[in-house]
Amino acid sequence: MDHRPNPEFLLDITGALDWWRDAGVDADFLDDPVSWLAPSEEEVERRPARTPVAPNPDAPPPPAALDPAALPTDLAAFTAWWMSEPLLVEGDLAARVPPRGKAGARLMVVVEEPEAEDGDTLLAGVHGRLLDAMLAAFGTRREDVYLASALPRHMPGADWQAARERGLGRVLAHHVALVAPERLFVMGSNALSLIGHESPQRPAVLQSFNHEGGSIPLLASWALPSLLNQARAKPALWRAWLEWTSGRAGA
Repeated sequence: MDHRPNPEFLLDITGALDWWRDAGVDADFLDDPVSWLAPSEEEVERRPARTPVAPNPDAPPPPAALDPAALPTDLAAFTAWWMSEPLLVEGDLAARVPPRGKAGARLMVVVEEPEAEDGDTLLAGVHGRLLDAMLAAFGTRREDVYLASALPRHMPGADWQAARERGLGRVLAHHVALVAPERLFVMGSNALSLIGHESPQRPAVLQSFNHEGGSIPLLASWALPSLLNQARAKPALWRAWLEWTSGRAGA
């Protein structure tokens, strides 16, 4: 199941709440009575004792966590490790897609996952064409940025909670630290949550990525699939980009 939020659904909910608030409705009422008092000692004694639930021996074990001390300390070694480390994600190693770019890039772009048709190149399909158009509008190009994904391969319905438990948040933060870009552009709430940020409820929000004593300006936006289907989100992202790059962010 895909747990990514539906931006249109969130906008509908926000609009409905604003409408009721403007109408003067600021409280909720229930017809059925609710007991607000704690149960008495007699009521507690009359309750049947709960039978402890035995652990299910057939339940799958929790995912093995990555060892932070084993993360490569230079970018070239990290890329090789990214393509071969079995604990990152399950499945075919050949389906993994490497990041692309150089350390110290002016801009690092992080997306949630590769596209289904990706091979040696990250974002080789329709989402990549949208990103290329965005970068061109921003006055740059793919060859001048560092492009990476939060997952090594395309995983429809990825279990992002398991990814966090496995340690992919530390991996992504370490990846950013190795690249040390001037600016960080994270596209997708799942990728953003891995590095400890809340999901953006708007098309784009300005934040900061703080790691190992340093801070990098961060622009967070909806994922490429959502931007592709939400034409009204693109002007908001463009305004956020202009604010971010003009030095007015946080002013």
